[in-house]
Amino acid sequence: MSHPIPMHIIARIRSDFPTKFGIPRQSGLADTPARIVFEPPYRNADALRGIDGFSHLWLIWQFSEAVREGWSPTVRPPKLGGNRRVGVFATRSPFRPNAIGLSSVRLERVEPWTPDGPVLHVSGADLMDGTPLLDIKPYLAYTDAHPEASSGFALPTDAVQVSCPPRLLDSLPAGRRQSLLAVLAQDPRPGYQDEPGRVYGFPFAGFEVHFTVEGGVLTVLSITPT
Repeated sequence: MSHPIPMHIIARIRSDFPTKFGIPRQSGLADTPARIVFEPPYRNADALRGIDGFSHLWLIWQFSEAVREGWSPTVRPPKLGGNRRVGVFATRSPFRPNAIGLSSVRLERVEPWTPDGPVLHVSGADLMDGTPLLDIKPYLAYTDAHPEASSGFALPTDAVQVSCPPRLLDSLPAGRRQSLLAVLAQDPRPGYQDEPGRVYGFPFAGFEVHFTVEGGVLTVLSITPT
């Protein structure tokens, strides 16, 4: 018989993605910046002592927007067109017995004193704004990296060519332009959607981005403040 395990939200991610659409499919695919802001009981600089000696971190977090009652032993990954079922433990689907995710991010800097307590600045996060973090651990390359590992059906998605008029890109803050281009190059559309001429859109860093994809080229149509 299973028993509940107490868990505590230690922090939340502050990112440029207020919705799920557009978020990179995996951590590290795009240098998207984010901040880790700790919850009041954990705003203690001593808890971060020594963390600046690590270049990367593991984030353990909750799929807070994908919690379901019950679970299914199989899921339909978008990577396989959304039609083929595979075992849930052979995927990174958010719909699992415990809605827990794992991401590896680069630690850019530590800001020890802010009105919100100590803050970690990271890049490469694949998390929606406000996502609750359950734990943070250092990434150890000598044991955590496995270059020879096989990827099963979850092979990298071919990047698309991005066409974005400079006048549109210039409407973004300078520090967000390359991040957006990297996100778009991964083709944010679900793997089972390929409708030439369809206009897609998602919010990013306080702007609404609209684009189409056809013939392997993603064309940005508009970038407007929200």
